[in-house]
Amino acid sequence: MALVARLLRNLTKGKRFVNTNRSISYLAVQDESVEEMIARYKCIFKEKDADGWDVRQAMNDLAGYDAVPDPAIVIAGLKACRRLNDYAMAVRFLEMVKFKCGSQVDRIWPYIKQEVKPVAKELGVDFPEDLGYDEPELHLVSVFDMSVI
Repeated sequence: MALVARLLRNLTKGKRFVNTNRSISYLAVQDESVEEMIARYKCIFKEKDADGWDVRQAMNDLAGYDAVPDPAIVIAGLKACRRLNDYAMAVRFLEMVKFKCGSQVDRIWPYIKQEVKPVAKELGVDFPEDLGYDEPELHLVSVFDMSVI
């Protein structure tokens, strides 16, 4: 908790916390630019004494935003997962990023994958579709997609 308190003090100087009943989390900051948000999450992920809880909390906050995380944040998150030796969290993080692409997955996901692929390969992290996570385990062809014999 000392890590989170220290990060909040350093990153939120002169900022006001979101004053609503349902903020994303205690890390949410009002009137923050995109560059400041990217720097804040990179700082959280690069913190040497950040444990699994801190990394999961930051990833959960990113999932709560109405935006796709920048590739720089994704790279920092993957490196944090590697530092914690948590392969499953890295794959689930990539899965969350792909899900955040929403209806634009055909346009946004290839760009993010292109930017993140060298680091993922260096760290030994596979993408969800390489592991077969893009289809359910018992996936069956729809009867509407079958050709008539």
